[in-house]
Amino acid sequence: MLSLGQKAYKGGQIYSWLYKVRQYDFHQMTDLTKEIRNRLDEDYVFNLLEIENESVSQDGTRKFLFRLSDGNPVETVLIPASMNTGQGGDRATACISVQSGCALGCRFCATGTMGLLRDLTPGEMVGQLLGLRERFGNDAFTNVVMMGMGEPLLNFDNVLKALHIITNKDGLCVSARKVTVSTSGITPGIRKLADLELKSSLAVSLHTAIQEKREQIMPVARSFDLNDLIDAMRYYTRKTKSHITIEYILFKDFNDGMDDVKALTHFLQGLPCKLNIIAYNPVEGLDFTRPTDEEVDAFARKLYQRLPAVMVRKSRGSDVNAACGQLAVQQQKRRK
Repeated sequence: MLSLGQKAYKGGQIYSWLYKVRQYDFHQMTDLTKEIRNRLDEDYVFNLLEIENESVSQDGTRKFLFRLSDGNPVETVLIPASMNTGQGGDRATACISVQSGCALGCRFCATGTMGLLRDLTPGEMVGQLLGLRERFGNDAFTNVVMMGMGEPLLNFDNVLKALHIITNKDGLCVSARKVTVSTSGITPGIRKLADLELKSSLAVSLHTAIQEKREQIMPVARSFDLNDLIDAMRYYTRKTKSHITIEYILFKDFNDGMDDVKALTHFLQGLPCKLNIIAYNPVEGLDFTRPTDEEVDAFARKLYQRLPAVMVRKSRGSDVNAACGQLAVQQQKRRK
């Protein structure tokens, strides 16, 4: 607004119209003068992301394929609190993407088979949430996790800008405590987040506390090893006075033995955290096997006595490839 010779507060008015009211026609922004509205309409455009496809799981989880302006795809998942609330509602979680594809190439993840197409802009991240609210209303979701396609800490600046809009009272007005940033262990980014002392939560995808095994399934571990990762996580908890959520995907006959229990116990000892254990969701063409529910529960029981907070999470939306690790546009050619 200043660049248009207007008062700065008018920028706040437009901000509220776009994100809070969800009014994208400048001519309908009635607290602006007709002159400003005409100028905005001439020089600016505000386009929502286009929903190209929607898949609905038996458990009520919905997966959306958004097509970006340049044709690149991203997927977004809306997870209801229960099977009875298929359109969001109470405690629904929106899982949004931060990149189209992903460069990390984790061996168990469908998104990694796409490679990285490009980073998303802040508007494209927020746009996924606006699309959900356009479809289901202001109560479409209560929680947001940056846990879809891509690695948030490799698109750091854009993620921060998106976080500001998502949590701002005149933006999407989501409590920062209900927003989670998930990383595969980009340790410089974890330290930068700690220094910013944001109120949002942090989740770290660990999957094994044995360095050699982690390198086998997560190439990023070669650049940021477990010693560096635990140092960064301890720094984060000290600086922010908050817990970290540790994500642990369980693969049958790979990271489910007693040696894995001992390594995990030793690695997380003294770290303020909670551990989420989730069974691997199969991806066609990838050589990992899903453990049974009984095997997952047995692994968790071995950890209950050793770690302060252990939870077994059930997968949602796996029948439409919307579960953890399954996001990859089916039409997109996969890399070998």
